Amino acid sequence: MKLRVLRYFLTVVREGNITRAAEVLHITQPTLSRQLMKLEDELDTQLIVRGKREIKLTEAGRLLVKRAEEILALVNKAEGEITSDLVTGKISIGSGESVMTSQVLSRLIRKFHNKYPEVKFDLFTGNASDIKEKINKGLIDIGLLINPVEVSSYSTINLKEKESWGILLLKGDPLAKKSKVTAADLKNSNLIISKRSTIEKKMADFFAESFSEINFIASYNLIYNALTLVENGLGYALGLESSLKIGQSNKICFRPLSPSLKSSCTFIWQNKQIFSSTVSAFIDLIREEYPEI
Repeated sequence: MKLRVLRYFLTVVREGNITRAAEVLHITQPTLSRQLMKLEDELDTQLIVRGKREIKLTEAGRLLVKRAEEILALVNKAEGEITSDLVTGKISIGSGESVMTSQVLSRLIRKFHNKYPEVKFDLFTGNASDIKEKINKGLIDIGLLINPVEVSSYSTINLKEKESWGILLLKGDPLAKKSKVTAADLKNSNLIISKRSTIEKKMADFFAESFSEINFIASYNLIYNALTLVENGLGYALGLESSLKIGQSNKICFRPLSPSLKSSCTFIWQNKQIFSSTVSAFIDLIREEYPEI
């Protein structure tokens, strides 16, 4: 399977039409069609359904799109790392959805950019599972995850910054009159919770024996989706205080849990990974700014 043909395939998918893709690639339509058929023969499966005006992907074609994008991203990344020992190129960072993580990254990136203005950053926001998967595949260099999270197989730096957990609710809700919310206050309530198992365990410990009396109506991987449900009166979302700034809704407020429940965040990267000089310099900056606690 040639990289050139994978690029052809992705161009066809992006353009939605073989003729238009051939024009973009500056090759003839018959040549492009032959390359696609050879790719299908090589994989022994149909990748696209050819229509008069547009193509449609088969299930195998959709899978190849995902893998081809990952393969080409890795190739581009490797070329950038190998061709220069200078602090240039790109650093890819994945982070959890939080103002806490955004502020940490903003400070570091600003300081790094002042010293190395040629370096560019590729930022990805996702949950811990998505970020760890991309790190494992080499698609992301560094992750900044919200605790609790399982990171025993990675190199880590734990940060001192902490943020409070609580519920996000409508301002007109009776619980909005309270300064803090207890487990007893939330009995028989509809709650929206993070789908991360480590967060679920943290909440199970908080609610203790009343955990079974909570009605968990939905789970989320990014808090923005949960805030939409809250805004429509479907329940309370368990989240971090800074979630309010993410949602930017004037209908929702935050009330911290009592007793207090807080989370910090952790930088992670692959153990024993040989990084480019650029990524290594950024990790050195993290270590300087956040000595091990």
